[in-house]
This record gives sequence, structure tokens and C-alpha cells, in this order.
Amino acid sequence: MWGKKKDVIGLDIGCSSIKLVELREDKNGYKLQNLAISPLPPEAIVDGALMDSVTIIDTIREAIAASKTKTKDAVASVSGHSVIVKKISLPFMTEAELEESIQWEAERYIPFDVNDVNIDFQIYGSAPENPEVMDVVLVAAKKDIINDYVSVLMESGLNPVIIDIDSFALENMLGISYDIGREETVAIAKVGASVTNINIIRNNISAFTRDVFKGGNQITEEIQRQLHVDHEEAEKIKVGTKVDLTSQPIVQNVLKTASESLAVEIGNSLDFFQSTTTYEKIAKLYLSGGGSKIKDFDIILQQQLGIPVEVVNPFKKIDYRGKDFDLEYLREIGPIMGVGVGLASRKVGDR
Repeated sequence: MWGKKKDVIGLDIGCSSIKLVELREDKNGYKLQNLAISPLPPEAIVDGALMDSVTIIDTIREAIAASKTKTKDAVASVSGHSVIVKKISLPFMTEAELEESIQWEAERYIPFDVNDVNIDFQIYGSAPENPEVMDVVLVAAKKDIINDYVSVLMESGLNPVIIDIDSFALENMLGISYDIGREETVAIAKVGASVTNINIIRNNISAFTRDVFKGGNQITEEIQRQLHVDHEEAEKIKVGTKVDLTSQPIVQNVLKTASESLAVEIGNSLDFFQSTTTYEKIAKLYLSGGGSKIKDFDIILQQQLGIPVEVVNPFKKIDYRGKDFDLEYLREIGPIMGVGVGLASRKVGDR
């Protein structure tokens, strides 16, 4: 049963860094095999679009070398303006029948020309609100973006086997690392450099996803503007590793204002979901991504939402013994590794 499907490396190609994770699954669960993080310069990736392929390829190669992995099959993911995820209700049909009619169905829901996108779907079974129809998650991603990602992976010496969606990778990570009750409705938000991915999960499947085009970069830029410092210094100030007492009041004000603004955006998405569904209240928000390291952001978010907020640890149930992984380091990087862990849990041949 175990090991029938080949292992992969999960490659989270983010705006500020490339995260590589390799897991091995056996009957006792997942083991961490390899891991690496390689920083990317600002502007290499903008809103999910690969602007500087040469630098991205070099950075992926750096991550591969640093991790010492020999695995070539890779899973990456996309998000942002070029990706649409929609939950729709359709009359009952077989997967083969939906495969034939999906192009036509997609035209009704997707704001792009269907010839310009790759379309996939997942049938979730009968809709709780109406057993006469079935719930289907429809995913469309622009072909040019997918092709760009496939191209940089191949140029880096990897074999791309799956291009996933960030929100679904986070869902897989939660399934591995946390015990979430089937009846529980929870949310996970990944606050990246320029995009915040929100996924609401019910019955252990995605019930709602949304990308908000705000992230940690806006806060970094505001610190740069107000304190006249460079990007690197502003990043350190943002996460609280560099504190200058004279500028502290300005920093606190910038962080508070920007964090509250982002918290409102996340809150609006959760409120929108609640207003369109009969599900019970969202029980908890899991927070991931670089933005989760913004000083006191989890506290501000908890106050704004009125529900518990927990910063994720994707390695919570992953065995890392037998390799030279430092527990403290894994805790430190955990919040930014959620997508990578979710991607690494896929296997060659998965849909």
C-alpha cells in the first residue's frame, strides 16, 4: 500500500522566497526528508506573474542544492488574479459526463475566455442545502501563467507533475498537522508578500476560497516611506527583530494601522461567507505566511474577528528525527512553510 506512488518535492514559489519541502509517507505518517528556503529579490514575482525567470530558476537551483534532494518530480502552486476557484451546484452526472460539459459550464462562471485557461474540477457530492444537486469545485488558471511555472521548473532541472492552488495546498497541510472535527468550520489565511489567500473548510473540504490583494509588502513599504530605510531593514522592523527606540512610536502606529486594515479585509471575507451559508460560525482561524510574523498581527486579528487565531505549525505531526533539523528552526520557519508542506504531501499520479 505504501510507496506505490512516487514521492515529490513541494516547491512554494512565493514573491519573497522559494520554499522547498520533501516528505516521505509510511504507515506511521509523514517524515521530513529535505527542506530549504532561498530568498528572492523584490519584483522577481509580481501578483503571481514571473517577471524575472532567470533569477527564479537560479533561486530554485540554489534551494535544490541546499536541500541535497535527489528527487526530480515537483509540485508547485499558483494563486492571484490569474486563478479562479468557484463552488458551483450542478445536476447530478458522472465524472465522465462532467468532463465533457465542463467547458460549457465554465463559460458561465469564469471571467476569462475558456480557451485561455486550464480547467479542472472536483465533485464533492450532494449539496447539504439541496440534495437534488451536487456541489462541484471549479478551478480555472490562465494557461500562460501555468506555462511560465512549468517552464521555470523544467529549466531548473525538475519534472513538474502537478500545478496546484495555494489555498488547496494549505488545506492539505491542515489535514496533516491538525485534528479538525468533521462538523467544524475553520478558516486558514496565508498572508503572503502581496496576496492573502483565504480558505474556509467544512467537512474537511474547501467551502469557500478568496484571494485578497493585500499582504506584508504594503506594511514594509509604509515603514520604508516613513522611516527612510531600505527594504531589508524595514522587513526586520516589521517582524520586531530590529527596534530603534526613537522611531518606535512611528513603527507601532504603522504596524497597528496596516494590520487593522488587513484584518478588516480578512474579516470581510469571513463575513461574506457566513452571510451566504447556513453553516455554523467559523470556530477558528489558522494564520500562515510571512505576514503572520508581523508583530502582534495575530492578536489584532483575533480582536477584529472575535474568534481564536492560531499561527500554524505545519511540522506539528511530521517526524523530523534522523535528519539534522533543529526544532527551534522548524518552529521559526513554520508559518511560511504551510504551502510547501501541503504540496509535498501530494504524489505522482494524484489528480
